[in-house]
This record gives sequence, structure tokens and C-alpha cells, in this order.
Amino acid sequence: MRKLIDETERGAPPRSVDHTSGMRSDHRLRPATPGDEPFLTRMLGHAANWREGMSNPIKLHYVEGFGRPGDIGVIAEVAGDPAGAAWCRLLTGSDRGYGYVADDVPELTIAVEPDHRGRGLATALIEALKSVVAEAGYRAVSLSVEPDNPARRIYERAGFVRCGTEGGSWTMIADL
Repeated sequence: MRKLIDETERGAPPRSVDHTSGMRSDHRLRPATPGDEPFLTRMLGHAANWREGMSNPIKLHYVEGFGRPGDIGVIAEVAGDPAGAAWCRLLTGSDRGYGYVADDVPELTIAVEPDHRGRGLATALIEALKSVVAEAGYRAVSLSVEPDNPARRIYERAGFVRCGTEGGSWTMIADL
């Protein structure tokens, strides 16, 4: 991810390949910062309410105070506007999240704005985040997904495997 960020900071056009269709997709990836917390909160709402008509409350512990030690995130921008985000944090003890696996495995959250879905942004975000998480020294990253969520196939292509079930959702993990 550092290479992608360096290229866009030097003015090179942001380019990548949409891994789902093979088509080129112009976007820029950058690290998430504490100032992105409102956008991450909106993305958390999309992640929690992925199905049309859903109205699940969001669990702010996934984003509140973003930027604390161990928080890692990536923002995708299209035409200079945030279009998606993937981030993770360690949630332990009574603060465990839905995708909890172990105290030393951060939990990933990801969402893409509806108008930007189907362009490979989720794949780009996941791969970039996995790279940064590995560079930070973590051995794996986990997530929670409902089995009928179409994003599950993206996670499986990114190397996530089912390792448990919690309340009808799958817990998945990807070794780094």
C-alpha cells in the first residue's frame, strides 16, 4: 500500500485493476486518519445494514476514537471523494466484536458506498489492509459476515476461511 500511496502523492494517476472484472478502475488508496472517523462511522452503517431495508444499530466501538494504538485503516477515494474504507482494531475482553478470534487478531470492518460497488474497490481495500496489517506484525485478521451476504465471496477470494459461527453469522479469518 505504501507504494500506491507514494505514487499518488507524487501526482501519478491513481490506477488499479478491478479484480472482479479485470477492468481498470481509477481510485486512490490512502491511510485512514482520526479525521476519517465520521466517514468510517457512515461505512460502519453500510456494513451493518448491507441488505435492503435493514435497520441494525451500529456498534460504535468499531470506530469510536479511531487512531488509537493498533488501529489500522485504508480509505479508497474516487475523484477525490471517499468511496470506501477497510479498517481493523483489536477488540478484546468485554469489548469483543462479532468477528472476535483472539486477543492478538484485529477485526476487520469494510464497506463501499453503494454508488461505487462492483468496481473492485472492496478487493483493493482488503488486499491493501491485509498488507499493512501484516507489516504491523499481526499474524491474521478476522471478520464477521452473514452467510448470505454477497461480500462473503469477496472475503473468500481474499483468503478468508470460516472458523466459527456466532449468532447465525460466520466468523472468518485470513492468515497473513
